[in-house]
This record gives sequence, C-alpha cells and structure tokens, in this order.
Amino acid sequence: MFDDTLLDDIDAVERLDRRGVLRALATSGAQVRVSARSADEAGLARLADMQPRGVVVAATGGSGAVGGLFDTVTRRHSAVPVQTCRSTPLPAWVGAYDLVVAVSQSGRAAGTLALAAEAARRGANLLTVGVADSPLADVCARAHGTHVPIDGAGSSSRAALWAQATPVLMAADALGLAAIGRETIESLADVLDEQARRLGPRVESWDNPAKALAAEVSESVPILLGCGPLGESAARRASAMFGRTGRVPVAYGVLPDAASQIVACFDGPLASSEGDDRVGRGIFADPFLDGVTSRPLRLIVLRDASTDGGGYSAVTDAVVAAAEDAGVRVSVIDATAPDPLLRLAHHVAVTDFAATYLALGLGYDPGDSRHVRLLRDARPTDPAP
Repeated sequence: MFDDTLLDDIDAVERLDRRGVLRALATSGAQVRVSARSADEAGLARLADMQPRGVVVAATGGSGAVGGLFDTVTRRHSAVPVQTCRSTPLPAWVGAYDLVVAVSQSGRAAGTLALAAEAARRGANLLTVGVADSPLADVCARAHGTHVPIDGAGSSSRAALWAQATPVLMAADALGLAAIGRETIESLADVLDEQARRLGPRVESWDNPAKALAAEVSESVPILLGCGPLGESAARRASAMFGRTGRVPVAYGVLPDAASQIVACFDGPLASSEGDDRVGRGIFADPFLDGVTSRPLRLIVLRDASTDGGGYSAVTDAVVAAAEDAGVRVSVIDATAPDPLLRLAHHVAVTDFAATYLALGLGYDPGDSRHVRLLRDARPTDPAP
C-alpha cells in the first residue's frame, strides 16, 4: 500500500533512499553547469570544424534517454542523418566520414563500450561522455577522439541524465545540428534548479506536484501522454522511470498519432462513467463483500502549455475532454516555457521526482532493486578496449 504520509517524514525518506536518488535529482541544475564547463575544457567547440556524413549516438541502460534527446533536438535542424543505437552492431553505414557519440556515466557500460570500440575499429570520429580514467575514455584516447569527463560519483546514471546530456546537447549545437546556445544551457540549469525547489522532499504533499502525482499513479492504471517529438522523449523517460525507479509499469503514447489509441481505452473495462459499477469503484464498495476492485484508468498528460501549444492544443484538449466524458480521471502537467527544451526539462523533473516518491511511498529504495541485481550475472562482461 502507498503511504503518502511517509513522503513528508524526512527521516524516513532518508532511511529508505539509501543511494540518494532525491539528492541527485535535486542537483540536476548543477549537473548542467559542471558538465558545460567540462565540455568547454575538453574542446567541444572544435566540432564546429567537423562535417560528418552521419551521426550515431550510442547509449544504453540509464544513459539511453540521451540518445532519444539528441535525436529529437536535431530533428528540425539537422541536414545529416542521426540515429540512436542501444546495442551492437553499429549501423553498417558507419565509417570514417561519420561521428559516433558514446555516452556512459560510469564509462564501463558493456554495450556502450562495445559500440565505441567498434566505431574506433572502423575509423569513425569519436566523441565520448563519461567519467575520467574509465575504459570508455581509454577507447576514445586510442581513437584520438574527444572525451568529456563527467562526475560519476554518488548517483546512478538514471539520476544523472543532465550531466550526460549537456555535453551532447552542446555537441549538437557545435555541429550545427541544433540551435542550443549557451543562453539556453544556462536557462536549462535555472529551470532544473527551480523544479528542485518546488518538488523537493521538504515541500509537503499538499503543495508538491510530484508527491501528488506519485499518489495518483499508485492508485490507478496510468496512461501517459506526451505531445510531439520532445514530448515523446519526456513520455518515454517518464515511463522508464516509473517502471525502473517507481516499480509500477506505465504505458505511454504521443500526440497526435496516439490520440485514437488512447481514447479507445476510455471505452474499455478499466474506464467507467459515473454510475457504472463494472469495476466496483463506488464509495461504499466493500472489497470483502463485493470482491476485489480494479484500479481505475488515469490519463497523465504532459501538456505543452506555451503560447501556441506546440501545434497540439486542439488534439490535447479533445483527448482530455474525451477522458472527462468517460469518467476517466486526468492529471495534467503544464509546461509554459517558450523554449521546447525547457518545457521538456520541466516535464522530466516532475516525473523523475514523482517516480522516486512512488517508490518511497510503496516502501522501496528507489536506487536499488533486488531483481535488477539478479540480471547482472546474465549481462555480457565489459569487452576489452
């Protein structure tokens, strides 16, 4: 059972969050600033002289969200093909005229190491992001590439998204594949700082959107909906965080394509209009006399609430109206920043904190899973560089 009172008990939260996931999420703004300085010192600006035929972003596990983010921010501006890669082999077309960006916080992720080593063997240009003095940094040095060192201490790759993503975003700008200037990077850090202040553990549940969302997810069968390409990255990240960190699977879709798929669920057995007792949700329902009740469907919308709504305002409003007509409860997370990357950061912050609070409210350590540990022996070992 979800215990929402636990979330306002700082001592209890600190006892459960043994790996400091909340603390790491609160440093997201600082992650951006520190990684931006590291990228400058590594000479990332030199990429402006490079004109790759194509770009592949190799990132696996908790770092995988970086690849999706790079793909979405470059989609509108890039004149060269961009592809993400989560497992070997590299695409067959990758060669000496291409750039491979390999990201691993620890610098030891087996899949990312294998992809970087393969890129080096093919003579591709290599940009790597990870801790210094790691196997990934060594692969990059041998290939005469550019390595951006980041801090890998004290947090998982899931909680260090922005430390890993910032050099990659700056690389996209330097290559001319996206328009993400230094002002945007500074604003990104500021947005993440502001979200940490309003979503942190010392902000009580009645005034904390992330704690409220965690409680709503715990009581429902949630469907999460993003808007457009950057909304897709935010929704995919949220789905992964609710599963991996929060221990609750969350399906997701993206507007406009998924509108019909989502709305059709409002006619199904998990949704009921007022007065429909098929799922036994009446306020006087007794689970002993009436049987076990099903959890109700809930729609979670990561809404683009900027001036033009990103072009998705009408379809978003239609989906929300359909949910309300069907008696489906709706949680709307609005982001109003003028820059789409900043709106994505807002959505990611809320859902990252919510997934962490979900685990804590259920009594789990958000940074550790016994069954995930069981997978480690089944995974391939790190390849030799």
